[in-house]
Amino acid sequence: MGFASFFINTFLVATAVVIHYEILRFLSILIPRLKIKNRLRVIIGVFGTICAHIIEVGLFGIAFYLMIHYGDFGSLAGNFEGTLEDCVYFSFTNYTTVGYGDIEPFGSIRFLAGLEAITGLSLITWSASFMFMEMTQFWQDDKK
Repeated sequence: MGFASFFINTFLVATAVVIHYEILRFLSILIPRLKIKNRLRVIIGVFGTICAHIIEVGLFGIAFYLMIHYGDFGSLAGNFEGTLEDCVYFSFTNYTTVGYGDIEPFGSIRFLAGLEAITGLSLITWSASFMFMEMTQFWQDDKK
């Protein structure tokens, strides 16, 4: 893995983590201020975290697309036509660690695929922790 791959991979992971942090921070400020039922607050939190994940998946998908088409980083093969949509789909299966296996990475781009999987797992877990804490607070408020 060359310097360019290392830089791109580090930048993508760091950016995804910062995006996730900022969205969860925003939600933690917004949700308690909403003058709506606690159930709706939880739903807003869930949709907010899903939006964070979609943005992060899109970030990785765009990176895969650019790395495949504008660099010597490797390729994706299988049920793959080289479109941005295919790259985002591959990113979704990677980020969520579903890994259907219909698209396979080759070359140094494989390292980014692995990093995306561990990043996605970490950020999904972070979202689950966040929502557990928010729901616990709302459930305690409902009991009062």
